[in-house]
This record gives sequence, structure tokens and C-alpha cells, in this order.
Amino acid sequence: MGRLAIRLAEPIDPRSIAAFRALFGGILFIAIVRFAANGWIDSQLAAPTYHFTYAGFRFVRPLPGVWLWVHFAVMAVAALALALGVRPRLAAAVFCLLFTWAELIEKAAYLNHYCFVSLMTALLAVVRTDGAFALWPAPGPAAVSRGALLLLRAQVALVYFYAGFAKIDADWLLRAEPLATWLPAHADWPLIGPLLAASATAYAFSWLGMLFDLTIWAFLAWSRTRRVAFAVAVFFHLAVWALFPIGLFSPLMLAAATLFFAPGWPRWGRAPASPRPRPSRALLALAGAWLAVQLFVPLRFLLYPGPVNWTEEGFRFAWRVMLVEKTGHIEYRLRSNGRPERRVVPGARLTPLQARMLAIAPDFIIEYAHHLAEEARDAGETGVEVRADAFVAFNGRPAQRLVDPEVDLAAQPMFTWAPAGWIRSPHGH
Repeated sequence: MGRLAIRLAEPIDPRSIAAFRALFGGILFIAIVRFAANGWIDSQLAAPTYHFTYAGFRFVRPLPGVWLWVHFAVMAVAALALALGVRPRLAAAVFCLLFTWAELIEKAAYLNHYCFVSLMTALLAVVRTDGAFALWPAPGPAAVSRGALLLLRAQVALVYFYAGFAKIDADWLLRAEPLATWLPAHADWPLIGPLLAASATAYAFSWLGMLFDLTIWAFLAWSRTRRVAFAVAVFFHLAVWALFPIGLFSPLMLAAATLFFAPGWPRWGRAPASPRPRPSRALLALAGAWLAVQLFVPLRFLLYPGPVNWTEEGFRFAWRVMLVEKTGHIEYRLRSNGRPERRVVPGARLTPLQARMLAIAPDFIIEYAHHLAEEARDAGETGVEVRADAFVAFNGRPAQRLVDPEVDLAAQPMFTWAPAGWIRSPHGH
């Protein structure tokens, strides 16, 4: 066995990972209850007559009727079990499966922290976290290795680092967009409103936000700067939470930041014994493969021409957080044999969230073009062609065409790794 494997297999105090599990599970429970209380189970998943899907997952559909509510009820129970330490690995596995299924139902509802939740609960389904603060631990010794903690830390560090890497962008650093558009909306706040509306504030927030994301994980990992770094993280995430509608992203990241504390940081109670896990090259290889995928996926945008924040090729699952402000309008033009050209304004057939995303995202535009073509063919039409007039205002720029209006989108591949030649290059970028 190599020295690295032996070092990673060293036992550590299980209380740090257990405390994170309890915090994370509690936040997930609140998130599911909040999702249901806001009516989003119906409005985002049950009500739409059409769902925008992910490549390879078109088979994912919401459960019918009351079963969709049962789906979320089981998720809530699993999250609570995770928080309380009731067979937490099983609870994490159940939650991960059901949450990821729900996440894949509707692409318009995509959020970066949904992906983060799926990844972290997948890891919690493997790592023992019931060595402390657990009501019903699994049988057998709750061995917690240094490698398990480092794997969880690495996952969090990758999220932070790539969020900062994505901000090394001309719009973010040189134009302070989209913060220059968003922050003046808070000009009416008492005392600090005028400061938030100032142009210099948007630039300061942009640069500091980039530096925070790029480095905070390192300062949290270093014991000498950990306390100050955590205080900065608390201020940063609470400020972002107050200023922008980002859901439970800030509480989730603050819970994850506790993973960088010393393994025995929860001082209450006696330190449970953590038996020595067995070194395993196979587990080390699997962990390496997991992290390698996490390293590559956010960089896949480099395979495509054009600014990723405009084309959105390689945009999702890459931790590109708060980088774009887009508004748009779209109309489709349908042609077929024996019928004159007709226009379709799709907004009335979609939910407000779907309509907003369709108007600004090329992959939504082509997917719905294929849907319209399929509807026309099902109605007996032949020679169906679908084109789009889509205009998008992007990060403070005037509206401009997003896609080539002369390209028959129904004849273009819907899901492909190849660059989409029908996406127009933006002016003034």
C-alpha cells in the first residue's frame, strides 16, 4: 500500500463530518418544505404541459397526481433523517436519487446549488457520518478517514474556485456587469441605498467577489487564517442572501464551510473513537476519478467558440454563478407544404419561468422548435420548417439577435456536442 493511501486512511475525529451532516440535512429539510409551501411543486413541475429536458434524460417525467407530492414527502423525511443521523447513508442515497430526479424534470428550474446538493448527498451516501450526533447509526464501527474529509473539502473547494474562475471575465471585471444593473434596484434601502447605487460599488463588489471565490477555500483550509476566513464567508454569504434572490445557496455554502474546521471542532460531548479504516487503492482511484470529472466539466466551455455567457454552450454544471442578466423576446415562424407561414408566440403555452428561459437560452430555443415541428407533423403537415426571431438584451447591452433567423431549427440536431453554428455572435462583446 502506498504512503498516500495509508495517510488518507488515517482515522480522524468524526464530529466535524457529523456536524456538517446535521447542518446540511436540516437545511435540505427546510428547502423541501419551502419548495412545497411556495407552491412550486405544482407551478414548476406538475402544471406545465411541456417540460424542457436535459440531453439523455428526456425520459424523466414528474410522477402523476398525488404521487408527486409523495415524492417530495419522502424527500423531506430523508432530509430529516440525514439531519438526525437516522441511517444517514441510506437517507442521503434516497434523498440524492429523488432530488436529482426532480431536478432533471424541468431544465428551466436549473440552479447551481441544486447540482451542488446532488453531488454532496451522493458523497454523503458513501462516507460514514454517523460517528457522532446520530440517533440511529448503521451497525458496525463508524470509521471516518482523513481521505473522506478531504474529499468533501475538495468538492466544496472546486465549487468556490470555479465560481471565481468564471468571474475572470471582461463583463464582470471591466464593466461590473451584471452587478451594475442589479445593485441600483436597492437604492431605496435606508442608509446604504445610495452606496449600493454607486457605480464604484458594483466594481468593488465584482472584484472582491472574484477574489473571495478564488481564495476563500484556501484560507479556510489554513488553520492560521481559518477564523477570519469564516467570518468573511459569513458576511459575504449573508450579504449576497440579502441582496439577491438566490434561495438557500448561502446557508448551504456556510454549512459546507464548516468542513474546513479542525475535525474535532464541535467541543460538546466526548470524542467518539474512530476505528482505523482499511486503506483501499480502489476507493482512492474512485475518488480521483470523481474529482477529475469535477475538474473537467466546468472547463468544457473551452471547446466552443464565442462567449459562453451568451451562447450558454457549457454554461450549466460549471458553477457560473450570478454572471448574466438577460431579457428577451422570441417568436417562431412555421412553414409547411400547403400552408402559409405563420407566427407562434410561445409564452402563452408555457409557465412564466419557462417563457423567460426560452427567450434567452439557445438550447431552449432549438428544443422548442423541434417540439413545434413535431406538433405540426402530428397534425398531418409535411415539409415543416421552424425559424426563430429571438432578440436578447445581455448585461446592459441593447437587444440583438440571438439566433440566425434564416436557419431551419427543426433540421438542426437538438442535443449535440458540436458547436451550434446557428447562434449569432454578439455585437459589442
